[in-house]
Amino acid sequence: MVHMPKRNVAVFGAGYIGLVTGACLAELGHRVVVRDIQPERVRLLQSGEVPFFEPGLGDLISKNKERLTFTLDVYEAVADAEVVYVCVDTPPMASGDADLSRVWAVVDSLKGATHLAAVVVKSTVPVGTGERLRAFLDGAGLGHVGYAANPEFTAEGTAVADFLNPDRVVVGASDAATAELVQELHEGVNGPVEVMDVASAEMVKLASNALLATKISFINEIATVCESTGADIEEVAKAIGMDHRLGPYFLKAGLGYGGSCFPKDSRALSALASNSGYSFQLLNAVIQVNELQPRRAIQRLKGELGTLRGSRIALLGLTFKPGTDDMREAPSSIIASRLLAEGAEVRCWDPLARLDDVEPWASTSRHASPMEAVIGADAVIVVTEWPELKDIDWAAARSVMRRAVCFDGRNLLDPQELAASGFTYMGVGRATHTPG
Repeated sequence: MVHMPKRNVAVFGAGYIGLVTGACLAELGHRVVVRDIQPERVRLLQSGEVPFFEPGLGDLISKNKERLTFTLDVYEAVADAEVVYVCVDTPPMASGDADLSRVWAVVDSLKGATHLAAVVVKSTVPVGTGERLRAFLDGAGLGHVGYAANPEFTAEGTAVADFLNPDRVVVGASDAATAELVQELHEGVNGPVEVMDVASAEMVKLASNALLATKISFINEIATVCESTGADIEEVAKAIGMDHRLGPYFLKAGLGYGGSCFPKDSRALSALASNSGYSFQLLNAVIQVNELQPRRAIQRLKGELGTLRGSRIALLGLTFKPGTDDMREAPSSIIASRLLAEGAEVRCWDPLARLDDVEPWASTSRHASPMEAVIGADAVIVVTEWPELKDIDWAAARSVMRRAVCFDGRNLLDPQELAASGFTYMGVGRATHTPG
């Protein structure tokens, strides 16, 4: 087997995607400089600290510190680079379109970098962005520099493993030589490479996340029907997932999807369709279902308690999923805001949620343990399926609560166990269990 030469790579953006990309490329043997515009983030990285929680990432950065450096300076990042990776965020604007200002800022900073071989965009961008960026590079005297879209498919909590052992590596390139170069950069990755045109690669990312979001909203709609018919969504979803045509993944009823990708990318694809004169009715319904899901939980809890005014509610879990400290688009924010609007007092617990991202309501009512959070509460809502919640002594929790209602927003707990401990148990798509 012929091993291709290792490359000098500049990665712009030290967020989840950029930092994982930089660390993993260094693990593959490349020399990587990661550039970010936030001084404190760069300072932390230079001192060996990771500014957010991602399993295995800190160890990978430490292991490859000889090949991995961090800087605020564009020139330092690009000076020796052969390839520039664009890994900046593309947040949604009021219209739902992706804000590409950070992407354009990176590409604009490359003017004069005639020594580059390729610019690779990993940021999630609308279909057609690559064509516009290609034209910009051509106009800036960088027509000889290749362009590629190399979308990411990593999930928070498993990002390192997802990069090194992917289902597929998608490469959309403007020419064959650039496609080959991006493939070479991934030598050592355990997964197939799919080469295509740039626009198709851009669409793969948006369509993949939209389909996963659709599965989540679909199973939540089935859960709602289960609640009115007496069926149990856990049994239904298990049997559905056994069909090899469907699979068991993303068929977990709950409070809806969150995080940095599904909400943003679904809205971006819907906006892209609307801008083309097409109403993407199915995707619009998916988005609407997801937005209603946490609000439905509040309505069901209100129906059980009679009123939320003057009640004390404990939220167990704040992040959008376990194994991360990410609060972006977390259902907990909507749930807490609705509870406060109804006149309830909110208490909360989460083992990892970053304080700088937590809403003001959480910074003043956050507790060190689930047991502390439930003291004097009328109800608990399981918002994030942290595994330690399964180990709570629910009988002891009942003894310190004012009333005992549990809304299990992730169907994490055993309904019979909760009922035996004195709780009224409410799940998503499941029958209510009462004490006794």
